Amino acid sequence: MAKKKKKMPGLNTSSTADISFMLLIFFLVTTSMDTDSGLARRLPQPPDKEQEDAQIDVKERNVLNVRLNAAGALMCNSEIIEISQLRDRAKEFIANPNDLSTLPEKHAKEIDLLGQCYITDKHVISVQTDRGTPYSVYFQVQNELVGAYNELRDELSRSKFGRPYDALNDEQKLAVRTYYPQKISEAEPKNYGGN
Repeated sequence: MAKKKKKMPGLNTSSTADISFMLLIFFLVTTSMDTDSGLARRLPQPPDKEQEDAQIDVKERNVLNVRLNAAGALMCNSEIIEISQLRDRAKEFIANPNDLSTLPEKHAKEIDLLGQCYITDKHVISVQTDRGTPYSVYFQVQNELVGAYNELRDELSRSKFGRPYDALNDEQKLAVRTYYPQKISEAEPKNYGGN
């Protein structure tokens, strides 16, 4: 008579999927993932077809040129400055408090809730970097420029409405943004050197 082949008992794997799923959830919950820091920017609308052919004429006094080389050195117009000086330089440029002829021209404009104001809304801050500029330096420069706008808006909010900019309603915020519109232009990176 032939011997019966002995069967090996099988492993019970019904709970393996449950354990794997629980381990996956555990590692997803407990692992911290690196998040990229970035700049919140709202891109302008594309120009109309008629406007594409028209060249925009900007007076030299209305442009603040901010340049960064590959070594992270900062030049504001034709002067080398530290990043810590940029915010005050930008605030003076944007506001032109003494109506200097070397800073953006002021003109009268009627703004809802603020009335007749003399503002410099034709100014532009042009930022140009080197292809090798460290991102951390670029980020610091952008932070200083946005900080300049935020401080000017906050000062105006406190003087006109008696509260900080963040505490204003939407209509008041619009009036303050009309007074100090944020105009930061990004130029295409170039090779300035510095390494």
